Amino acid sequence: MANLVTRDQWNARTHKGHTPLRERPRGVKYHYVGGRVEPDIVKDHGQCVALVKSIQRHHMDTNLWADIGYSVQCCPHREIFIGRGPGVVPAANGPGLNAQHYAILALVGDSGLVVPTDDMLHGLLDARAWLMGLREEEQPCGGEVLGHRDGYGTECPGDWLYDWIRRGHPRPGGAGSPRPVSQPPPWPGRVLEYPPLQTGDDVRTWQRQMARRGWRIDVDGRFGPTSREVARAFQKEKGFRVTGRVGRDDWRAAWLAPIT
Repeated sequence: MANLVTRDQWNARTHKGHTPLRERPRGVKYHYVGGRVEPDIVKDHGQCVALVKSIQRHHMDTNLWADIGYSVQCCPHREIFIGRGPGVVPAANGPGLNAQHYAILALVGDSGLVVPTDDMLHGLLDARAWLMGLREEEQPCGGEVLGHRDGYGTECPGDWLYDWIRRGHPRPGGAGSPRPVSQPPPWPGRVLEYPPLQTGDDVRTWQRQMARRGWRIDVDGRFGPTSREVARAFQKEKGFRVTGRVGRDDWRAAWLAPIT
């Protein structure tokens, strides 16, 4: 079980008023930071504390919320930082949706550290188990597991975490828990599509990565009918919108989505 870090232990600011939950939440929704998370946070646990405090500061001073928006936050070292905590309506799921699920934040971003460590994944699951096992008067949640984007227009919790959720959120090392191939190179800034025939190093980079994933594709730097069909098959496999076009999210998924 992950270590629980109390608000006093991470020196949280005093909240400006919480709204008690009136009904038992259906389950949890997972979130990511969204901005850049420096990869060396994995080696320096002090950065985890600083990041959680900066999120609370942004939520209270910029968003003018009563407190940090999440119920709990999970770091790369299998520690669970208590945010608003149990029995309280979070502010991270979206208007009209907050009371339906507890909000669990993974301290990963959309750049830098984008793939959770195994300890973070354990922490995310430990946080859910803790919230489900609360005493009745503390408002334990049900078993539903969703991502922030479910029912709300956002990319959160990112493609890697969302794919993990849809695969049944397995614990690391168990069945169904493959790791990504590598970190993605920067998106080239153009959508790869056919027609017309597109050529270039960006096409070659994407083709090479798809070949590494096991797809039968020529690495020739030419995005034609075959590349389009591979893109379509990959999108269908991952449950994405099937277009045959490689946009920013499809580009990142070629590196971050687990190989299945």
